[in-house]
Amino acid sequence: MAEDSKSLVEEVEDLSWGEFGKLASGYLRIPLALVFVEMLYWFITQPTNTLGLIQESEAWIWYQLTELIYGPGSATLSEYNGWTTLVTLNHPDFWYGEIRLYVSDECAGVHEMLFITVLIMMSSGVPQRLRIKSAAVACGIVYVLNIARLLALYPIAISGCVENPNMMNCEQPMHEFHAFVYQWGFLIVLILMWLVWFKWVNAGDMIRKEQMSSKGKWKFIYRNKWTNLHKTALVASIVLLFGAFANVWLDADAMQAKETVDACDYFSSVTESCGDARNAWAQEIQTSWSLATLGLVGIASTVIAIDRPDKEVKVNSDSDSTDEELSDSTNEKNIKITNITIKDSVVIDSIIGSAEE
Repeated sequence: MAEDSKSLVEEVEDLSWGEFGKLASGYLRIPLALVFVEMLYWFITQPTNTLGLIQESEAWIWYQLTELIYGPGSATLSEYNGWTTLVTLNHPDFWYGEIRLYVSDECAGVHEMLFITVLIMMSSGVPQRLRIKSAAVACGIVYVLNIARLLALYPIAISGCVENPNMMNCEQPMHEFHAFVYQWGFLIVLILMWLVWFKWVNAGDMIRKEQMSSKGKWKFIYRNKWTNLHKTALVASIVLLFGAFANVWLDADAMQAKETVDACDYFSSVTESCGDARNAWAQEIQTSWSLATLGLVGIASTVIAIDRPDKEVKVNSDSDSTDEELSDSTNEKNIKITNITIKDSVVIDSIIGSAEE
C-alpha cells in the first residue's frame, strides 16, 4: 500500500490546469466578485454626490431624529454643493458652538450594501428568489445601522467637548469612532450578518444538493483549453483594465482637475475654472469607464466557458435509470406472484385437510 501511494509533489504535478481552476473557483469566486464590486464602486463614487438621493434621505432622517432625541435646536439641515446633505450639530461646548458634517457618498452606506449583497448573491445553492429577498432585507438593515451610526456622533462629540469646552478638535472621540466604524466596525457586522443568514437558510445543505443535481447539466466553468486567441484576448483585456486606472491616476491633467474639483467643493466655490475642472474630470472618468468595461467583458468572455455534458453520458445514465426502474418493477411483480402462490397453496392445503377429516 505504501508503494502505491504517491508523494505530494507527484499529486500536484498530476493536477491539470482545468482541475486547478475548478479547485480555485470555490475559494476565489467571492473574493474576485468583491474586488470587481470595489472597482465598480470606486468608479461610481469618483464624481461628487453620485448617490445624491440616498445622501439626502439619510441626512434628512439624521436631522429629524437628532432633533427628536436630543432636543430642538440640536441640529440644523442645510444645502451643500447643491444637495441638502449638510447637518450641523449644535452645542455650547463645541468649538464655535457647532460641528459641520455632511453625508458624502462614502458615508451613505452603499458600499456596505454592495458588500453584503455580493456575499448573499454569491452563495450558490440557495434559491435565487430567497437570495434577492435576503439581500433587500440586508440592505435595509445596513441603512438603519448607518442611521444609528450617524445618531451616535452627537453624544460622542459632546462627551469629548464637556471635558474641554470650546477647544478646537475637542470632538476628536467622534472622529475616532467614525474612523473605527468605517474601517473595521461595519466589516465585522456585515460578516456576522452573512454568517447568521447562511446558518438560518441552511445554505450548506442547499449547496450540497445543488452540486449533486448539477451533474449532467450545462454550467459555467473556468476555461480548460487555452488557444493563442484566448491568451491574446486576455492580455489585451488586462491592458485595457490597467489603462482605465492609468488614465486617471497617471494623467497629470486628470489629477490636477481632481484637486481643483476637491478645492472647489471644500470652499463651495462656483467659478468658471471650477466648472471646467468638473467637466475635465467627468470626461476622464467616462473614458476610464469605457476602457474598464471593455476589459472586464474581455476577461469574463475568455476566462469563463460553458461546460456541455456529453450526450453519451446522459444516454447511458438515462438507460441505467431505466434498467433500474424495470428491474424494480419486475421484482415487485415477482413478489406479488409469490404472495399469490403462497396464499393459494395455503387455501388448497386447508381444503385437503378438511376433506380428509
